Amino acid sequence: MKFTRIFSLVLAVVLAPFAMATSNTPSDKIANSDELKQKLSDKLSVEVHSLHQSPIPGLYEALTDRGVLYISRDGSKLFHGSLYDLDNDMKNLTEAAMAGPRIEMMKPLEDHMLVYKAKNEKHVVTVFTDISCGYCRKLHKQMDEYNDLGITIRYLAFPRRGVPSANADEMEAVWCAADPLKAMTEAKAGKSVQHKQCDAKIAEQYNLGQSFGINGTPAIILEDGSMIPGYQQPKDLLRALEAIN
Repeated sequence: MKFTRIFSLVLAVVLAPFAMATSNTPSDKIANSDELKQKLSDKLSVEVHSLHQSPIPGLYEALTDRGVLYISRDGSKLFHGSLYDLDNDMKNLTEAAMAGPRIEMMKPLEDHMLVYKAKNEKHVVTVFTDISCGYCRKLHKQMDEYNDLGITIRYLAFPRRGVPSANADEMEAVWCAADPLKAMTEAKAGKSVQHKQCDAKIAEQYNLGQSFGINGTPAIILEDGSMIPGYQQPKDLLRALEAIN
């Protein structure tokens, strides 16, 4: 059964188990950690990177290659969605849990990012992009405006049709071009880019985006690892960056 179909069947969570008092056991010493990780892997075909106590007693937070999942202590109930703190301005606790790990998980792919560097760099954001996405093209057309505000834009590939696909092949051609930055501009202007192959790691970039919970482009990762899903005007993006510093 496909991952998304499974989740559609399990969104309704029985809350009673979560009323139990949570253990003070450190996150890396959850007694049945290996058992729960294996169950998630077997049932949903996901890779579990880590398992921690969640903000809800009796519920564990699993960071997986498909985003954050929540599983009951006994492994019988699953929740997929966002948790919000009603007493803290509706803070998205799920998003907060992903912020730190995102920064570390992007590091192995930094050499494969296409970087449009600001001369007077004040901020650096990473954008998961697709060459055929309308709002991705709009963002790219305003690259000079972002750079003039001191915002460096780093691109990672997120072909919306998945990998493998013709879409992914087109993005590989951009990454493998003699001048990838120029090729990206041409591709987002609707021009064809001569197909080339290289070790662009398009699949790895796409899989990383999936693990971040990305399902559309552009998706903007800020300096603290938080994510803004969707296009942002240059000045709006600057305000968001200044708000976290």
